[in-house]
Amino acid sequence: MTFSHSLSSLPLPSVSETNPQGLQLASTLAELPLHHFQVSAETLGQEVAQMFERYPLLPGAILMTNGEFLGSISRQRFLEFLIRPQGIHFFLPKPLSILHSYIRDNSLILPAATSIIVGAQMALRRPLQDRSEPIVVQVDAHTYRLLDIHELNIAYWQIRGLETQVRYERTQMQMLQTEKMASLGRLVDGVAHEILDPVGFIWGNLVHVSTYTSQLMKLLEAYTQHVAVAPEAIAQLQDEIELDYLRQDLPQTITSMRAGAERLKKLVTSLQNFCHIDDVYPKPANLHESLDSVLLLLKSRLNSGIEIIRDYGHLPPITCYAGQLNQVFINILTNAVDALLNQSVQQSIAEDLGHHPSAPAANPQIIVTTRIRSTPNDTSASTRWVSIQIADNGPGLSAERQQQIFEAFSVEKRAAKETSLGVSYQIVTAKHGGKLYLRSPRTGAVPSETSTNDNPNSSNHDLTGGSGTEFEILLPLL
Repeated sequence: MTFSHSLSSLPLPSVSETNPQGLQLASTLAELPLHHFQVSAETLGQEVAQMFERYPLLPGAILMTNGEFLGSISRQRFLEFLIRPQGIHFFLPKPLSILHSYIRDNSLILPAATSIIVGAQMALRRPLQDRSEPIVVQVDAHTYRLLDIHELNIAYWQIRGLETQVRYERTQMQMLQTEKMASLGRLVDGVAHEILDPVGFIWGNLVHVSTYTSQLMKLLEAYTQHVAVAPEAIAQLQDEIELDYLRQDLPQTITSMRAGAERLKKLVTSLQNFCHIDDVYPKPANLHESLDSVLLLLKSRLNSGIEIIRDYGHLPPITCYAGQLNQVFINILTNAVDALLNQSVQQSIAEDLGHHPSAPAANPQIIVTTRIRSTPNDTSASTRWVSIQIADNGPGLSAERQQQIFEAFSVEKRAAKETSLGVSYQIVTAKHGGKLYLRSPRTGAVPSETSTNDNPNSSNHDLTGGSGTEFEILLPLL
């Protein structure tokens, strides 16, 4: 079928340029080759037919009336009507509006900012007879483009391939990280055992040393009572060794050694608890012991004047991956400590420069609260959660920093770059079926109607000063 009419009355079709950097997971329809061919609804069919003949890749035409979108006619539908009996003689000499009135136009109109994945999914949901039709892409209020469905499908499967590759790389990265942490955990566990053995010897022998010392002191006291005047050599030796001071200081020295051995034992036990991150199956664990172990490991950083407030409720043993939760606790607590230390440094610099605040700065504080509670969105009264809240009275998070954290929680951003909080979010949500909330500025205590304080002797603490940041971990109580 050949047409020789003039094309001067119609605008020439054009195709937008594709993204030179290639498709990404978040690519939109605007990055695909879009065909620009808007014509008036009064255009004759033979003019559009000649355009289709001259531009074989043109998927269709967009019809406009008085500057407004009327509909679209695809190349396939146009040719289907022409091959009907008398179709050429009936439709070609007449305006496209006549042909459009015969067509059941179910054009799928999508904004240019629609992601390629969403656009392809919506295109596949169309009725079977419409699935080969081009997509109408709206650029602005009066500008429309046509997207060939084949171009959309090709782009969709390219992105699916990228997703598979990213998922594979992310899985490999997680496996390597897990194996590295597991190897490190086994190494630390072995070193902890090597430290714990001599500490056990010291701890066990200190009991005997304390008993022997007490007995020797009693014997020395008995000798002193029965020998009123000591020989000159013994008296001289007593002066040289400062016997009176020795008798007073030796019990205190043994007590100090016992305290040091106990502290070292707790530290090694905390290291053992923290390094067990390669558990295959969840096991019942005492979350309070886990929190105390992590706080003990961070004690060197907490000596900078940061006050730790523990507000523990009564929690049953929680079935979980204790080692991985320890990693979550240390990630969140480290962020809180960093925020408070940065605030202290900034205050010190301001004071050195002569900028004195109108109100004295509040002492840096971190409060760790545990409760059993329900969430406001739960429809079932039987749904119970273990809540672990870690809050500080620091300066709070900026909107930019909060956006970075929320992006770290998303799958796409985590695939690009793993962060400590992103890993924490995955451990809480994916591994434990829990929830992780961020509040900055903090909103205060959980409302009483949605929380339960199972400890009648505990008090509701509040932090002084600062807008602060609060992370809340919710774990399902099975």
